[in-house]
Amino acid sequence: MTTTPPYPAAHGLLAGKTVLVTAAAGAGIGFATAKRCAEEGARVAISDIHERRLGEAADALAEASGGTRPPAFLANVAREDDVQRLFAQVLEECGQLDVLVNNAGLGGTANLVDMTDEQWTSVLDVTLNGTMRMTRAALRYMVPRGAGVVVNNASVIGWRAQEGQSHYAAAKAGVMALTRCAALEAAKSGVRVNAVAPSLATHPFLAKVMTEELLAELTTREAFGRGAEPWEVANVIVFLASEYSSYMTGEVVSVSSQHP
Repeated sequence: MTTTPPYPAAHGLLAGKTVLVTAAAGAGIGFATAKRCAEEGARVAISDIHERRLGEAADALAEASGGTRPPAFLANVAREDDVQRLFAQVLEECGQLDVLVNNAGLGGTANLVDMTDEQWTSVLDVTLNGTMRMTRAALRYMVPRGAGVVVNNASVIGWRAQEGQSHYAAAKAGVMALTRCAALEAAKSGVRVNAVAPSLATHPFLAKVMTEELLAELTTREAFGRGAEPWEVANVIVFLASEYSSYMTGEVVSVSSQHP
């Protein structure tokens, strides 16, 4: 197992940009992404469905940056009315939107023979349909403007099989396909759409959603012999959001040693 590298210094990669990160409450990739974007000079807005945790995340971001509290909006990406309201609120509060990070997703474990329609639908509606709704709303704003970036959070499970994950794997594979198709449609307007595909991102919530045995087994699949820190995934999202990736669109970047 390799040791975790030091937390990187900021380089102003997103200076002057406004970034919206969904599902940014908690201790996972969403919060880490919002924090890294702020550190790189962006004005960050965050959203989530958990009011208390969203407020705590906004307070933590303000404390970490030593600056103002970021705008924080309650929104459920599974509801089109919420999506429309969220975009209206962000544009009213921030004046513009340069980058959308679609981090919202819902998991679960069930073998297909035991899976209910509700289990299947709930995972697909947040993880895939929610990403579609948010991307669609962003492109309706960015394409006429002729600028903007969308970064979607996919998963290596969209490439590989895992028992009990048919709904989540199907949703994440769909996010990858959505990313590629949306990228082609938006390219002529100078708008880029890419995705990251993490595997394990180490945070306290993992212990609640998988057994120690499964976590250990998945860790052995990784070349570094450990899960990624959420900020290591966030670093790749920052890169895709920045002008350093100006010639990349329709790409799904594996933040893992696992890839097709």
